[in-house]
Amino acid sequence: QVRLVESGGGSVQVGHSLRLSCVGSDSGRTLNDYTMAWFRQVAGKEREFIAAISGGLTPYYADSFLDRFTISRVNVKNTAYLQVERLEFEDTAVFYCAASAAPLPVRSASSYRYWGQGTQVTVSS
Repeated sequence: QVRLVESGGGSVQVGHSLRLSCVGSDSGRTLNDYTMAWFRQVAGKEREFIAAISGGLTPYYADSFLDRFTISRVNVKNTAYLQVERLEFEDTAVFYCAASAAPLPVRSASSYRYWGQGTQVTVSS
């Protein structure tokens, strides 16, 4: 059973940056064979794919997130990261980490079997 725990959210000022972390566990095994991804969900809207990264560290982004978002992972730590630059008010959302056994490109939420609990990011002035 894969477990994912996000951290790094909170209240952030507009224009600032933040880095979200997602630590995974699988009964002591590595998650190298899993594609890890980040989604976000704005209140009242559907969950939205941001980016994914393979175990081989190949990233894949949704077009609308190419500019300010960077996904990365450190396999020995079973950890994926999402760096967000120049935060905007519209970035206020719950950010979720997810893992899938499917290879890239995979962007549909239904393709991800494992999910974290989410971390709230609130952008304010």
